[in-house]
Amino acid sequence: MVLSSRRHRLHLFASRVHKWLALFIGAQLLIWFASGALMSFLPIDKVRGEHLVSREADPPIPSGLHLISPDKVLAQAGAPVVAVTWRVLDNNPVAEVTTTRGIRLYDATDGKPLPPIDAATATRIAESAWKSAQKPGSAASRVTEESPEYRAALPAWRVAFADPDRTSVFVAADTGRITAVRTETWRLYDFFWSLHIMDWKNHENFNTPWMLAFAIGGLLFGLAGTVLLFMRWPIRRKRAAKVLGPIKL
Repeated sequence: MVLSSRRHRLHLFASRVHKWLALFIGAQLLIWFASGALMSFLPIDKVRGEHLVSREADPPIPSGLHLISPDKVLAQAGAPVVAVTWRVLDNNPVAEVTTTRGIRLYDATDGKPLPPIDAATATRIAESAWKSAQKPGSAASRVTEESPEYRAALPAWRVAFADPDRTSVFVAADTGRITAVRTETWRLYDFFWSLHIMDWKNHENFNTPWMLAFAIGGLLFGLAGTVLLFMRWPIRRKRAAKVLGPIKL
């Protein structure tokens, strides 16, 4: 009889925990399921804007072109060199020198330091990467701070296109490389992502106290439901009814 009484109290406790947790975290559980399902339906290549902007490898340097000696470039670095990359930027060969203090560009034909990428150059880079035959108008604006839409090399240029997807191409000012492509599909995906990880401000931190609290709550919700399922199994309920009578919740 003592054992049956303990089972009765456990049943009541599990039922109350399950009920109150359902009220508190039920809505967030629906958001998790809905946002996860919607994100899985969005093709990742469309989210990344690969159907609109090409971010493939740089074109090869034309053969027969006379390039300066790497030693001349290294002598101007002014800091320990990590890597040197020869590539084509805006139809011109450049030497990209990565040092412990940052990245600098040099003209690959005469070794002269190149200034940071300006708005006009960033616009040409973005427009040359545009895939569609119809090239909408674009405008460049300087980006100096991180935002939910962009977290990469700074400073950078945001080249906004007047296309139906409101595409924005971000070009790093130090390298001239395309560092991000943002479209309406990406923004929709990012909105669902912020709901999914419960970081409604920065859209990147999935270790927030809210996330932890609701994850633990969801675990307790599931454990309480498991206890209720076990205790309310038809065979066990028939046996318990003979001993305790009807159970009031």
